[in-house]
Order: sequence, then C-alpha cells, then structure tokens
Amino acid sequence: MRISVLLASLLLATVAHATPPVLDDPATQATHDRGLLARIGEVGIEVGAKASELVSNAMDSLGVPYRRGGSSFETGFDCSGFVRTLYEQTAGLLLPRSAAQQAAATEKIDRSDLQPGDLVFFNTMRRTFSHVGIYVGEGKFIHAPKPGAKVRVEDMGASYWKKRFDGARRVFEDKSTPAS
Repeated sequence: MRISVLLASLLLATVAHATPPVLDDPATQATHDRGLLARIGEVGIEVGAKASELVSNAMDSLGVPYRRGGSSFETGFDCSGFVRTLYEQTAGLLLPRSAAQQAAATEKIDRSDLQPGDLVFFNTMRRTFSHVGIYVGEGKFIHAPKPGAKVRVEDMGASYWKKRFDGARRVFEDKSTPAS
C-alpha cells in the first residue's frame, strides 16, 4: 500500500548511512545488489501483510448493517465510516470522515494498479467521490452500500459500479494522520 514511501525511505536510509562499497568486480556488485534487493523484498512483505490484515478485517465486517453516519462494528457503518474505522484500527491511520475528503487526502492511482487495501470511489449521488469502498482483489471491493443493506463484497465490473467508477486511490502514511 505504501510501497513507494517505504521504498524511498529505505533507499534514503541506505544511501545516508552506508559507506559506498567498492564495486570494482562483478562478484562485489552482485553481493551489493542482493543485499539491497533483500531489504526491498522485506519492505514488500511488510506492506503486503498490512494490506492482507486490512482486507481480512474488512471481511470480518460482512453483514454489519448500514447506518448513516455510523462508524462502529456494533451499531453499523456508512461507506466512509467503514473505510475510516478499518484504516484506523488496522493501520493506525486516521482518514478524513467523508468519501470526498478521503479521495482528496489519498494518492491517485490508475485502476490497473489497484492492490488489495486501496480505496475505490464511485459517483452514486450525482456528485464525484460520493461513495467509497476498499479493494479486495480480483476486481472486487467491500463497502457499506446503502440504508437497509449490510456490508458486502461487490464486483467492480458489474454494470452499476462500472458506470459510476470515479477513480482509485492509495493511502500513504504521510497523507493521513496517525491515530492517537
């Protein structure tokens, strides 16, 4: 989810704290490259685990009723309350309250770059970014849909959602507020 921020931090830390190795032969170069690649791999595993935890926690909320203004497993969720609560409880990040504010506070990504844990936005009330859900993979997302319904998984390829898709966003730690 926050791969680019983590990779940039890792690379800056590596450059700032390491003395440059002498790379005068292919064996030394290969050893150096493997060390850096191993550290990048570790970051990817950590990010992937956090996304998996987020998706798993979201799936645990299947069947929770929709409640306008709601933001709890006990009483129910609206779409943005659902996203906000899951990010706060899973990643320790506090996103803004409304779907439009969440879109503004996150990084735009291409639909083809969607990864589990990313946010997907839809125009369901004749205004952009009026609905939000969490991408779970394989073209599906989980959300709190509407009054009278419950948290559920839907297919983004379904005609209704396809016509209303507004964009995808990725949550980066530096774009949101750490939860207290």
